[in-house]
Amino acid sequence: MRTAGVELQPLPGAIRAAVATVNAGQWSAIAQSGVRLVALWGSDRRDRGEGLVALAAYATADGLACVRLPCREPFEYPDLSLLHPAASRMQRATCDLLGLRARGAVDPRPWLRHAAWPADFFPLRRDADGSRVFDVEQERYDFVTVAGDGVHEIAVGPIHAGIIEPGHFRFSVVGEKVLRLEQRLGYVHKGIDKRFEGMPLAEGHRLAGRVSGDSTVAYAWAYAMAAESATGCTIPARAAWLRALLLERERVANHLGDLGALGNDAGLAFGLAQFSRLREQWLRVNADAFGHRLLMDQIVPGGVARDVGAEALVALRVQCDAIEREVRALRAIFDEHAGLQDRLQKTGIVTPELAAQLGLTGLAARASGQPRDLRIDHPCAPYGELAVGLACETGGDVAARVAVRFDETFESLRLARAIVDRVPAGEVRVELPAIAREGFGIGWIEGWRGDVLVALESDADARIRRCHCHDPSWQNWPLLEHAVIGNIVPDFPLINKSFNLSYSGQDL
Repeated sequence: MRTAGVELQPLPGAIRAAVATVNAGQWSAIAQSGVRLVALWGSDRRDRGEGLVALAAYATADGLACVRLPCREPFEYPDLSLLHPAASRMQRATCDLLGLRARGAVDPRPWLRHAAWPADFFPLRRDADGSRVFDVEQERYDFVTVAGDGVHEIAVGPIHAGIIEPGHFRFSVVGEKVLRLEQRLGYVHKGIDKRFEGMPLAEGHRLAGRVSGDSTVAYAWAYAMAAESATGCTIPARAAWLRALLLERERVANHLGDLGALGNDAGLAFGLAQFSRLREQWLRVNADAFGHRLLMDQIVPGGVARDVGAEALVALRVQCDAIEREVRALRAIFDEHAGLQDRLQKTGIVTPELAAQLGLTGLAARASGQPRDLRIDHPCAPYGELAVGLACETGGDVAARVAVRFDETFESLRLARAIVDRVPAGEVRVELPAIAREGFGIGWIEGWRGDVLVALESDADARIRRCHCHDPSWQNWPLLEHAVIGNIVPDFPLINKSFNLSYSGQDL
């Protein structure tokens, strides 16, 4: 793979990915070459003579390009946020955790630290003592202010009345019209990245699957793919097909839940009741077939944790037919309900131009005219054999995001039936090969919310040296700030739910 004149070395694995160590000039040239930023993170390799290393992964026409920039003191690398606005918060988090700074960054404010540890302490450095306890400090965070006649601020959160994770939303409004929204996230820093260090490669999937619980299948698959890439492992064909079945069932479960919640937020409680009923039926069959309602710990390095018998496969197929009939009837009700459509249409618009400029990803991107889906663009097995259909809208409003959810639900039901009909016989798991060298691997999966990436460094004794999990919400949270501009404050819960972004995925 070659990008911006830089030759990248291919990585083994289920997707086409390559990596290269670059200098500062090449780092900037690749960022300017029209590629899409997927993730940015850092790694402490001072003990290997490389200093702190900045890493970035880009989606290219040929696959995933990962570049590494070793940085020695003062531990700085060229800023990417002017070229890729989504990089800003990733850079701020990397600075908080590693002390690796983006030189010339427009926004140098802390992102994850929240004064929970001193400014000169960096939790992800290898010599950091994770058992240290610090006194709680008062933090003064410089929110951007909006001045003018009649402008006032509404502060919402970080603790909310509903059972959601903490996040602060600072609205600048005139009357009920929103002029600006600024978010503050990262209130529950869990130390997941640090916890990965030293774990056996064969066990990290359990932690990865808990980064964001509604995407446990996507994260576990991305982690397993990274571990298999680092060790040169090839999984059995049946395992790949069962992984895809798990992923599509996860997608359907989340879309059913979101469609009900969106109906409820727009005043159609009937929608919540019906979709909650369907989701509960879906999860119960998950438990019967796979042993877990949310499918946690089903994907493991080397394959899947358990096989599925012929009788269970038949039950899964029958349920897909039953759920599809009911969802089609509910969609007709949604489409024909004038009051509901009045709330959904022209609300929370993200134009295709803005989506492209700011790097929106996943289902929200497809609702704003961005025809991207890893299952189609860069498919891993078995998606290359399934002819995945693309769900795409151009309106960019809540109605478009609802429409994409409906379309993706029907397509996932079709895919699940096709997988059940075509899944090959054979083993479902192999052991990871033994290694006697340091390894590096990447996993990249189209989760229900968007593309999930896991980058993994292993030591020669098959233990994790560094594992970075990237949630698509990093790209999409900033777009929510734009989507609410010009809308009224009471529409914010509906707009927010139409994205349904992960708080947990930010708090690593």
